[in-house]
Amino acid sequence: MGRVRASREPGTDHRGWSRRSYAFAVWYLRAVTFVNFLSAVWVSFGNDIRRHSDGEYFTPYLLTAGFSSGALSLFLAITMRRRKRAAWILNLAVSGLTLVLTALALGSPVYRQHAQNWVSVLLTALFVVALLTGRREFSAKGDRANPKLAVAVGAVGLAVGSLLAATMVSVSNTDPDPGRSDFPERWHYGVLRMFSLTYDDVHFEGIVTPGWANVLINLMSTALILLVLYAAFRSRRTVDPLTDEDQRDMRALLDRHGERDSLGYFAMRRDKSVIWSPSGKSAVTYRVVSGVSLASGDPIGDPEAWPGAIDRWLAQARAHGWTPSVIGASEEGGTVYARHGLNALELGDEAIVDTNEFTLEGRAIRSVRQAHHRVERAGYTVRISRHEDLPPDEMARMTELADDWRDGATERGFSMALGRLGDPQDGRCVIIVCRDADGRPRALLSFVPWGGDGLSLDLMRRDRKSDNGLFEFMVLELIRRTGDLGITQISLNFAMFRAVFERGSRIGAGPVLRLWRSLLTFFSRWWQIESLYRANAKYRPIWEPRFLLYAQSTDLLRIGIASARAEGFLEAPALPKWLHRRRLESHR
Repeated sequence: MGRVRASREPGTDHRGWSRRSYAFAVWYLRAVTFVNFLSAVWVSFGNDIRRHSDGEYFTPYLLTAGFSSGALSLFLAITMRRRKRAAWILNLAVSGLTLVLTALALGSPVYRQHAQNWVSVLLTALFVVALLTGRREFSAKGDRANPKLAVAVGAVGLAVGSLLAATMVSVSNTDPDPGRSDFPERWHYGVLRMFSLTYDDVHFEGIVTPGWANVLINLMSTALILLVLYAAFRSRRTVDPLTDEDQRDMRALLDRHGERDSLGYFAMRRDKSVIWSPSGKSAVTYRVVSGVSLASGDPIGDPEAWPGAIDRWLAQARAHGWTPSVIGASEEGGTVYARHGLNALELGDEAIVDTNEFTLEGRAIRSVRQAHHRVERAGYTVRISRHEDLPPDEMARMTELADDWRDGATERGFSMALGRLGDPQDGRCVIIVCRDADGRPRALLSFVPWGGDGLSLDLMRRDRKSDNGLFEFMVLELIRRTGDLGITQISLNFAMFRAVFERGSRIGAGPVLRLWRSLLTFFSRWWQIESLYRANAKYRPIWEPRFLLYAQSTDLLRIGIASARAEGFLEAPALPKWLHRRRLESHR
């Protein structure tokens, strides 16, 4: 019998060559970056590079000693890895011009006699060929305003930087007769030093600068180049906000499928955008932060239509060069995202209380029971109502108190917070107000709907002058009265790395797990990591895992920073509370 040859799909070979060419171009720039930075800090190696990039020699594309050239090649490597079309165009134009000039130079015997020059032309040619072969891989779009912004930043930065460089040359000049050079010559010398450390200063009479001054000038130009490149290649920031039609359609999906995910209602945040499946039966909500497209929770809508929405969301991220990521996905949603090529990492667990199974009996819940009795004896009472049932003036008062009681000036929360209180469209949300014996409000909780019979915690605020145990008192009162609201399940706080705290404290825990638990305990001094776990565990909840989804492990640091910014942990200095409150009122 003859051999049966496996048939290949049309375009498979072409696609494979395109991807390999993309990888070659990126790794070429990374290798050049390494050599450039190494030659800038290793003096003898840098001198070798300088000797072989001057006179009768030339080096491959972008290979030259200096922090400035290293920063340029590094930035281009990053943007090329993100498949930026603008970076591809710039590399093709500059490397193509370099290839033409160096190839023409080989026609001269002076340059043709050195083997290094042939190798340089060959490497540059391979890079150009890789760019042409892999051109289809570089399709990410940038912001249309980027070119004008880059030109403005470059012009202003070059003018200011060149003047600073000239001043530094004048101050640090060690020539015995500095009067032989005038200011335009020192300005010219400073500009050359901004872009390369290889230029020989014998061409400038009356100018001798120490090495540290040259390096400092070169570092200054590095900062300028980074700013210009960032302005030229930055991802599109503005996305389409939620329209009234989007919100209406999303609420309809939540009415039909909202019971699937306790975080579903948080998709209604005003700072998110939405992308719909082709059928309109599902949607992914996201926010772009620092070039990361952050989705939160599961897609809303019919699970059978989730793949269509996810495909469109990932395609949009590729088109704009965004890094896709999902924070807080459930196990069901994480499984679907993973089928689309994303990797999953367990972040922690969500605490869910089944009100039908909850009981105050037993030693494990004694602390909660005692806190409830203590607060009750002190004369505290609670009022539980839907937002729509609260008088407008009282809701306005609660919104003002929530702003005053906030811990810090920045409103935190993204994946598990609505980011607003008292909006008329959130009438089905539940608010719990706790008052002292004199009738003064001392704490409040707000919950968003979770399907038809569930609530998900959104907001916790407490007057710091009030007694401890108010939150435990309010949660227990809510559980007691859930029958009046038709509620059977309540989602409380999210406990990050819960499994580490729980398993790390058990007998037989390994050294790695104990070390990881010790580190988290240490960082809990500044972030409420362990305290949130302890606060949730006292209710003996059902723990539901939540996951982080990402495309590549090398993106985790970037995703972590973007998530911290979205959640409000890394933000610019906040406005004063009175001004922040005025701004919130203007957006309602």
